[in-house]
Amino acid sequence: MKLIEAQTRIEKLAYIPFKEYLSPDQVQDAMMKINKGKTGQLLELTIGLNLSNTTLDFEDGELKTNKCDRTGKPLETMFITQTASIIDELLSKRRFQETKLYKKFQRLLYVPINKDGNPADWMYLAPIQIDLSLPKYQALAQQLEADYYNICDQLNQQLSESSRATLHTASGEFIQIRTKDSKPYHPIYSNIYGREISDKNRAFYFKKEFMKYITSLED
Repeated sequence: MKLIEAQTRIEKLAYIPFKEYLSPDQVQDAMMKINKGKTGQLLELTIGLNLSNTTLDFEDGELKTNKCDRTGKPLETMFITQTASIIDELLSKRRFQETKLYKKFQRLLYVPINKDGNPADWMYLAPIQIDLSLPKYQALAQQLEADYYNICDQLNQQLSESSRATLHTASGEFIQIRTKDSKPYHPIYSNIYGREISDKNRAFYFKKEFMKYITSLED
């Protein structure tokens, strides 16, 4: 499915409570999924997008959902991607435009989800399409690139403190890396450093400032 097709389908669902287009059984199933943090999966199924483990959700871009209030104000950070498989890419400061991270948000469809009140009354708000190649998003693209290199430097600085130093949170203006793991934990091994550099897996997240910024561009 193309990103623009998904956007059109989601726009038709925007501001409509779940109970208005889902059956009682589907609402109950939705609540179970949402309680497990799978609201994004629910949306994918609703618009007819096959669930998969591919790098991108669409043929030409990525889908991201996030909890917000009725006004669209973000209430959480937003997951981007795990870092274990790309850790040496980060530590070697691979060119930003060649990274998996860049591919993940080069073209992005962001869907805020209003979770006020009863889950049956929750709703998707208007989706926002982000294309970093467009002039409108030039400043955003530049800041994300700066954040990326800044975080790469922070990671190397953390690990240079001692031969047993490990990673901890690293942040830029719009993105950050922090712990994302559950037992049994998944340590991160770096070929560059020749050792485990974290006892838990970590992930990139968009900070709330990112969602606030892209929403402001639509006003």
